Amino acid sequence: AVFEIGDVLGSPGSVKAKKFKKGGILYARVQKAAPKSAGKLALRLRGIKLKNVEGMFKKSDPFFEVRRTYAGPGGGSWTPVYRSQHVKNNLNPKWGPATIDVNVLCDGNLDRRLQVSIWDHEGDGKHDSMGAFETTVNELLKAAGSGTFTPKKGSKSSGTIAVDECKITGADTSTSETVIVNSAAADPSIPVMPVAQFGNMNLGSGAATPPQKPTFVDYVSGNCELNMCVAIDFTGSNGDPRKPGTLHHFSQSGQMNGYEKAIVGVGNILAKYDTDQRFPVYGFGAKYDGVVRHCFQVGQEKEVHGVKGILDAYRGVFKTPLTMSGPTVFAEVISLAAAQAKSRQQMKPLSYTILLLLTDGAVTDVQATKQALASIADAPLSIVIVGIGNADFSAMQFLDDFERRSNMNRDVVQFVQFNAHEYDKTSLTRATLEEIPDQLVQFFHTRGIMPQPGNNINASRIAVEDYNEEADIDLSMDYGADGEIALNADQPAAFIDNSYEAGLGGVKIMAPPSTASQGYNPYTSAPAMAGPMSTASP
Repeated sequence: AVFEIGDVLGSPGSVKAKKFKKGGILYARVQKAAPKSAGKLALRLRGIKLKNVEGMFKKSDPFFEVRRTYAGPGGGSWTPVYRSQHVKNNLNPKWGPATIDVNVLCDGNLDRRLQVSIWDHEGDGKHDSMGAFETTVNELLKAAGSGTFTPKKGSKSSGTIAVDECKITGADTSTSETVIVNSAAADPSIPVMPVAQFGNMNLGSGAATPPQKPTFVDYVSGNCELNMCVAIDFTGSNGDPRKPGTLHHFSQSGQMNGYEKAIVGVGNILAKYDTDQRFPVYGFGAKYDGVVRHCFQVGQEKEVHGVKGILDAYRGVFKTPLTMSGPTVFAEVISLAAAQAKSRQQMKPLSYTILLLLTDGAVTDVQATKQALASIADAPLSIVIVGIGNADFSAMQFLDDFERRSNMNRDVVQFVQFNAHEYDKTSLTRATLEEIPDQLVQFFHTRGIMPQPGNNINASRIAVEDYNEEADIDLSMDYGADGEIALNADQPAAFIDNSYEAGLGGVKIMAPPSTASQGYNPYTSAPAMAGPMSTASP
């Protein structure tokens, strides 16, 4: 199965699931890493008189696994963290030393329950259980050198496990941060509302650790809902879209224009965190019925579905009787986005909106724009303005230090010139979104709104995708006599196409080498320019 980190992180509880072809469900979880290292667990185990499960004439080939559970849906079962090598034909195995990251093993909580399970290795992967026992890191540490545990299969003892060595090395014992993260959804050292119980780790210092400021990951995985809306510049300075080379021109070859690239490059990332995938799309700077509209609906619906819906709505505008006009005014779309962001937050306190505003030139009325920005400082809103084309955007630099000059208590706007990132989608995404995490955290934290515990997420909210024969590829491998490893010959390979034009495709399936294939291009059907559209000078 193929998962994207952003998709998982943006799902409820930061958990997503996919069905297997032959039954069963695979859960993928993104969990915040502990803020500092809890060290490495050096562990050496030995089996004594283990019960044979191989049959009368053979002995078992034992190996052991160390397992843990995770909080939240899909995390209740024991999940392997470490697996040892198997020892052939030996009921008194001495396994080699194991080194396990303590944060990975137990989130730094030395009293978290763990399971050590013993298995008889089978070549077909269907290993036979030889028993298991539950313990903690602290119990293993106490047993080092002389302690033993009794694995059981059902209610019957199946031998003895001795702990020859167990110690933690390399732990960060500073007290500036909390080591514990015992929830898959949020750092439990954060005082959340409602208050949740959490454990603490003691590495030798009795000093209490101060509450830690939440991070963007804490909020997104802690039931914060992100919403995106898009505003597009249809002023006449963009040029006649029927003419190649103008900013709104749609190439029949499938090459995206700057507006489409910005929608895909930024929208695809933000969309992963939007649970309902419904996006309002607005236009500004065009005339309808002879009147210049500084905020009008783009598309036949108030909200479109997915990034593809944004692209379809944008392209469809040119089939309506608009006249591209001017001037370039942002104030109305900014005010509308802020009002809608406040309305959403009244229904759900952990709701935040990002306005993606695409324009080809500097705003006409700088003062009106400043006033609009100052008036929305209390709104759960960030604004990303992307400048499209070769215009002189120097007049937009007032946005960079607007917070300081206006005495606003928070930064809400980021301006990026598209041409600097036209050929690098990753660079565009990084430049446009780099300030949003801090803006979101600042807004909620200064108002005392904290992330919610992830274990409040009901399993019914977890998105379980059906098996996809094209995207979920069997990557089973063949091992050649010469030691080379190759994918099975009857399985196609796959790659991630990171170009703008493939922004909606995700994983691409490569055809076998002997087969020529140009692949599917979803943009070859882009509509040609329609008759009713015209342009006018501002």
